[in-house]
Amino acid sequence: MNVIEINQLTKYYGKHRGIENVSFSVEKGEIFGFIGPNGAGKSTTIRALLSLIYPTSGTATIFGKDCIKYGKEIRKDIGYLPSEVFYYENMKVIEVLKYSASFYDDVDMSRIQTLSQTMDLDLNKRIDDLSYGNKKKVGIVQGLLHEPKLIILDEPTGGLDPLMQQKFFDLIRIENEKGATVLFSSHILTEVQKLCRRVAIIKDGSIVKVENLQDMRQHNYKKFTIEFENVVDPAAFGFEGITSLTQEETTLHFLYKGDINKVINRLQGKVLRNMLVEEPTLEEIFMHYYQKEN
Repeated sequence: MNVIEINQLTKYYGKHRGIENVSFSVEKGEIFGFIGPNGAGKSTTIRALLSLIYPTSGTATIFGKDCIKYGKEIRKDIGYLPSEVFYYENMKVIEVLKYSASFYDDVDMSRIQTLSQTMDLDLNKRIDDLSYGNKKKVGIVQGLLHEPKLIILDEPTGGLDPLMQQKFFDLIRIENEKGATVLFSSHILTEVQKLCRRVAIIKDGSIVKVENLQDMRQHNYKKFTIEFENVVDPAAFGFEGITSLTQEETTLHFLYKGDINKVINRLQGKVLRNMLVEEPTLEEIFMHYYQKEN
């Protein structure tokens, strides 16, 4: 069963493109990554899902219900952490969280205490005394206090130090193990790599690829670093399947997708000092998708 279904979702702001023909689905119980640089269309897609903005065309459903028609009903079971969080500054943290809890039925108030302790959040501080990172912690607790069935995270770790980031990742894993589905949007690829099994890559408002992370890293691409005795012409390795080709004096670096024997054949007659073949990082694969075509 798919918790999220997006089909040809498009949003234009006048003549300016927000997103165009975005399609992907998120299965029940998975942590799904949504990756792309700032401005690629991640937040626009999420806001359309939450019916905070209305799409120009296309459809989106959550829990099998249309996001626009049943938006108010659907949002009761969603925990949302936006990329930027804003609050009434004259309120205390606990007052903000109790106010948020009042919008839901049967919230266990002890959960606020537990989540706040996990994130090292002082409930008695005033919002205007909090750093950006601590305001983000308020957003995390606010998004999870009602034990949502679907958690939508838009650039969730901004402002958190590495220790808090790890606590946050552990918290999301626990919620996922309890049954929550997670849509994790980020431009920080190492975060997605830690949590997600599948990812959708968005570029210039359109989906480039939806793929299993393990397949992307282990089956599709190999990363080559070849050091030669003498300088070689990189054009000799300019055949189909090779991307991200760079040269540093006598060393070539590239990603390759295809029959590895084709690379080996190109090495005939050349003297090598060293050769390293390894799995590329998600970052390197991601940059491959963003290369401009010649």
